[in-house]
Amino acid sequence: MSDTPYEEPPLREPDLPRTAKVRPKALRTGWTTGTCASAAARAAALHLVTGTPQPWVEVGLPSGRRVTFAVERSAELRAGRTEAVVVKDAGDDPDVTHGARLTATVSWRDEPGIGLHGGVGVGVVTKPGLGLEVGGPAINPTPRAMITQAVGEVVDLAVRGVEVTISVPDGEQRAKKTTNAKLGILGGISILGTTGIVRPFSTASWRASVEQAVAVAAAQGEPAVVLCTGGRTEKGAMELLPQLPPVCFIEVGDFTGAALRRALELGVGRVVFVGMAGKLTKLASGVLMTHYTRSKVNTEVLADITRAVGGDSALADEVAAANTARHAYELWDAAGLLAPAGLELCRRVADVMERFTDRRVAAEAAMVDFTGREVIARWGEGLLS
Repeated sequence: MSDTPYEEPPLREPDLPRTAKVRPKALRTGWTTGTCASAAARAAALHLVTGTPQPWVEVGLPSGRRVTFAVERSAELRAGRTEAVVVKDAGDDPDVTHGARLTATVSWRDEPGIGLHGGVGVGVVTKPGLGLEVGGPAINPTPRAMITQAVGEVVDLAVRGVEVTISVPDGEQRAKKTTNAKLGILGGISILGTTGIVRPFSTASWRASVEQAVAVAAAQGEPAVVLCTGGRTEKGAMELLPQLPPVCFIEVGDFTGAALRRALELGVGRVVFVGMAGKLTKLASGVLMTHYTRSKVNTEVLADITRAVGGDSALADEVAAANTARHAYELWDAAGLLAPAGLELCRRVADVMERFTDRRVAAEAAMVDFTGREVIARWGEGLLS
């Protein structure tokens, strides 16, 4: 064991390993709701112009690549109004919108250009901070551009105009499995996508949702955001800080660094992190991207904390050799040091977060037990004091 004093850990968001012993099987990419909506819109527009249903349709991605989709159904609802359906394939990504029936209804209108609307199952924006008009459909800018391009390749929008309505029949039910309601998107899912492609198990979509959640809280003028690692810790955090509205609580997962950067950019003055021992230890070690496959719990940090709160060398050695952060937690508990050790761990986490933001954001931290409901320790001079 080293007897060197504690040193501030470097702040890092580690890259994926350059090599691996076993090359995993390649995962299948999929398509965003925005891409599928653009394909449905093109199919409906082609049916409207040609009078012939389209079994297949090709659309362009933002990169310029062209991709082809099967059209599940294309029907003329009445003269001058058609509808087409494309079923979303999310590939091997665990996506709540996988299998959704993206439906586009297209009809002529009197003036040139395109009118884009949200139908059944597409959420309505009710709060600022999303970069979308309040009261309008939750269709993000890139999908809007893709839909306009797809229809504009069929109809000369400078001469003729069309109304396009995107709907998802079961979108409201699917939205219950998302954070849309907390963000102020009500009544359905969002039509999302930046590249048009879903990368399997990619971190991009989760990171984007975390940054979006911080932006929504900031747009409400909230003075603080509370970062939680999952559903259990979020419930515990809400009980701990009942004075804050739900929009302040964000399931940050592994993206603490991304949330902190966004909070700093948007002038959110205070950040509270609520988590269990494992995530807290990674943060105290300076790891801001805490996915379990990318970073391991540094039990030497926990051993150093053990010594700092009066634990003897034998206990510190046991903690350093612990299999997991939970094992160290149990050793602290058995030794009667859980509360002071948890307090010191939270202090170090708050210090790391403040250093990450150049001390421009005040940080607090709380450690909860493994049910996520009981607060073991808290550190802070604001909300947690």
